[in-house]
Amino acid sequence: MRLLLIEDDTSLAEGIRTALKPEGYTVDWLADGQQAFHGIKNEVFDLLLLDLGLPGLDGLSLLKKIRAEGKNLPVLILTARDAIADRIAGLDAGADDYLIKPFDITELKARIRALLRRSAGRAQTSLQLGELELNPQNQQVIFQQQPVNLTRREFALLHELLNQPGHVFTRDHLQQLLYGWEEDVESNALEVHIHHLRKKLFPSLIRTLRGIGYVLDKDAQP
Repeated sequence: MRLLLIEDDTSLAEGIRTALKPEGYTVDWLADGQQAFHGIKNEVFDLLLLDLGLPGLDGLSLLKKIRAEGKNLPVLILTARDAIADRIAGLDAGADDYLIKPFDITELKARIRALLRRSAGRAQTSLQLGELELNPQNQQVIFQQQPVNLTRREFALLHELLNQPGHVFTRDHLQQLLYGWEEDVESNALEVHIHHLRKKLFPSLIRTLRGIGYVLDKDAQP
């Protein structure tokens, strides 16, 4: 899952990114509201973590603009503004949740998981397809009742594909999901991760659509 963190406090932003990285998330970070608006318009994210007190364009105005653009990604406001009126304004502007600073990082992780489940139309914690089960909370993958050891990026890739079985993902989308803006990536890195997932699980799980991308087949059998 690819998240966009919009926060002008550098130390807090780095702390959040460091805490979320082991969870399998790719977290891009911007500190300016106007830059964030352009980023959201031009790229795909699964969830937005939004501070309200931003330079360039304040968080509430940014939220209203992206909703006016028809962007329906989940938005979790992270702010020190704890007045009831501020919470109401944030939720009415289109936020899906509101977390007051300072917050416990474990609560932030739980709220992110809940919002991602809701956006995918799921109530259950884990993702299942036949004998394959992925649990985002404990970062565990079970196949045929046996644990499967995946790297962080393999887990993130499987999570994205398993969250929407049957959906065709472009190569660019999956590569951005795994590496974000700041990381260098080898030209064949995505193909290597796909190869490893097929080897650790079963070959027919992920199908290549040449010139288009990849799809996790709903009816694939080991």
